[in-house]
Amino acid sequence: MNRRDVLGGLTALSALPFVGACSRDSETPTSSTQRRIDKVGIQLYTVRGPMADDVPGTLERLADIGYREFEFAGYYDYSPADIRGMLEELGVSAPSAHFPIDVLRDSPEMAIETCVAIGHEYVVCPWLSEEDRSTLDKYRQHAELFNRVAEQCKAAGLGFAYHNHEFEFEAIDGVLPMDLLLAETDPSLVQIELDLYWVEFAGADPFAYFDQHPGRFPLCHVKDMAADRSMADVGTGQIDFAAIFANERAGLRHYFVERDDAPDPLASAANSFAGASAIAF
Repeated sequence: MNRRDVLGGLTALSALPFVGACSRDSETPTSSTQRRIDKVGIQLYTVRGPMADDVPGTLERLADIGYREFEFAGYYDYSPADIRGMLEELGVSAPSAHFPIDVLRDSPEMAIETCVAIGHEYVVCPWLSEEDRSTLDKYRQHAELFNRVAEQCKAAGLGFAYHNHEFEFEAIDGVLPMDLLLAETDPSLVQIELDLYWVEFAGADPFAYFDQHPGRFPLCHVKDMAADRSMADVGTGQIDFAAIFANERAGLRHYFVERDDAPDPLASAANSFAGASAIAF
């Protein structure tokens, strides 16, 4: 199953500098000030196979590994009350969930009601299809939609965020879509869930975005990049997560491990938990 399949089960304006590996030596604090992530989270798309077979059992195994925050990408026919009960029984939380843009266009109330019932804090738009991202005008339409939905989320006590891939950093008519989205959405309402692998893959500089848009990145996806630019378990690749996490301008609060293509999802989740837990910043 791909991300669209899983989510379908639910009833920024000038170019910024480009760099190689995400790192900034001056951002890394001395050992006397280093800390680690308090609660390592996981995007459950990572374990979509096991989730499709056994949601309660998979959540329990992830909690046993040590994960304390989950980000949902579909509920596999369980009701909000069922999901909330599972989380409460395990003593974990789920700060956010992904909802496809079709739901946000057609029935945002459903997404909001689901989030309130389960106890999520953020509604996240995770993906734009190729058709949805073909022109700058379409990105402008999405920015308008995000502002409207984010207003509704705020009224319900929720936040709203957009999750990036690499294509938001590919210029259209000389403009980076990420810059357009950041410029044309209300910074008090619309946040960004920064996928650090795709930022690195695109060659973009996260620190430039932190400097220009401080505090707009409360959520992030933590997946590593191997030397050949393929996805890797956290701690086995080349992304300098410590430097990124140490940057207080970003506003990072929730860190979700993710690997889209893990051959053994639960083993990958365990490896990435160990890697993420060891990051000192």
